[in-house]
Amino acid sequence: MPVELEERSPGAPRAVLSRPLSVPLVAGVVGILPLAVTAQPGEGVRDATFWLQLVVACYAGARLCAMVLSGRRRLVQGAFWLFCYLAMGIAPLAQSVLGRDPTPVLGPRSDTMLATALVLAGMIAFDLGALLARHRPALGGTSSARPTVHRRRLYLLVALAASGSVLLIVQLGGPAVFFSSRQEIGASLAEATGASPDGFAGEAGNALLRGFGTVPALLALLFMTRWLVTSRSARRRPSVLLPWAGLLVLNIIVNNPVSNPRYWFLTVLFALLFTVFPRSPVMYRASLALGVVIALLVFPFTDRFRYDEEGHRPVDADSLMEPLVIKDYDQVGMFANTITYAQDGNGHTFGRQVAGAALFFVPRPLWEGKPEDTGFLVGGWMGTSSANLSSPLWAELWLDFGPLGMTLGFLGVGYLAARADRHYVRYTVEDLSPGNVLAVVVPLVAGYSFILLRGSLLQASGRIGIALLCLALVTTFRRDRDRQLT
Repeated sequence: MPVELEERSPGAPRAVLSRPLSVPLVAGVVGILPLAVTAQPGEGVRDATFWLQLVVACYAGARLCAMVLSGRRRLVQGAFWLFCYLAMGIAPLAQSVLGRDPTPVLGPRSDTMLATALVLAGMIAFDLGALLARHRPALGGTSSARPTVHRRRLYLLVALAASGSVLLIVQLGGPAVFFSSRQEIGASLAEATGASPDGFAGEAGNALLRGFGTVPALLALLFMTRWLVTSRSARRRPSVLLPWAGLLVLNIIVNNPVSNPRYWFLTVLFALLFTVFPRSPVMYRASLALGVVIALLVFPFTDRFRYDEEGHRPVDADSLMEPLVIKDYDQVGMFANTITYAQDGNGHTFGRQVAGAALFFVPRPLWEGKPEDTGFLVGGWMGTSSANLSSPLWAELWLDFGPLGMTLGFLGVGYLAARADRHYVRYTVEDLSPGNVLAVVVPLVAGYSFILLRGSLLQASGRIGIALLCLALVTTFRRDRDRQLT
């Protein structure tokens, strides 16, 4: 197993898992599961691409185990390696064994091999970035400079969340539609925004309505939950309990797993879990370890909620690898298609795609030639009009900046992830105040990293922008007593 990338301070907690338990974990994740997948019968060719994919799965598995066994909680890094192990490692390995791709791969096998090699390069660069963060001093600053939640502004966020969620519920025809299917939700959103749910314009219009209906409600619930968890007096106040109960009901409606994409529900689950248990190393390790099991055994079967009865295609539960060839695990295939797309005369975009995601809020009439969603762009070249194609972060960075730019990008991502994790540990240990902003933001970023890594960036940008507006509303850097949550 790779060596840990961060030094252990004298006061750091020891890993919870003992050696008799850690050995089966490492053996199962790094050895048994990848070998069980490779031993399955299939029509795939055992070529150099197959063996390289096996290396990717084992490397990501080893790093995931390192996160589980670490004596420190590394939420963002742990989420990164959980995604890499499942979506970039085990799933494409199963697809290679079966000779089946969830999304058609149009280019030659050499493009898939190049995509796999670049995935491994990005993982190594992420590790190197985390290693560089080890040699930087821990983020500090005086307590007066720390961001905290402004009490009165939090109630404004609660009001904004209630307004946005109620508007979304009313526009879609009431709470019942949120417990039908995602297909039904898409049709209702298209009717509310007057656009086709399968087109890019429809996606942009839907994102605005849905974003304001879901993101403020989640953030308000997280801040109110943090207040209740860390303040005994708050648990006796109706002025805190009643808004929290109302937000809980709203989130059950608008952020439930039936009507939302599975990666968004993972964001909700991660953020809530680590907000309720901010200091529990057991919960952190259990989340990463059980995340593999849930993703393999539960995640694929929630596809039942995407379609109505006529459109649903059951997953073959008798096959070990059938759940790994569904469309949610098309990241390596879509990366290979992006490489083929660029080599087909389209070339690299030199920052245009990332700029389009960063400036998502600029209307197209004001920006002639504004870049399209990368997944939609490559999908159009492939001949499909589906807007539900992934564009993993590897593909986004490679299409814009080439192999070197992609590698440097992951170097920076690894550095920032490690710094965020170190800052989170310091804040949760030293600052247990109810208004601790980063104690909520870092778990939210860890959960949302699944969406950022899957892509596309443009689809992920809308909710990020709304979340930043909500954070700007409630955050203050002043430590006045009458402004604090108590």
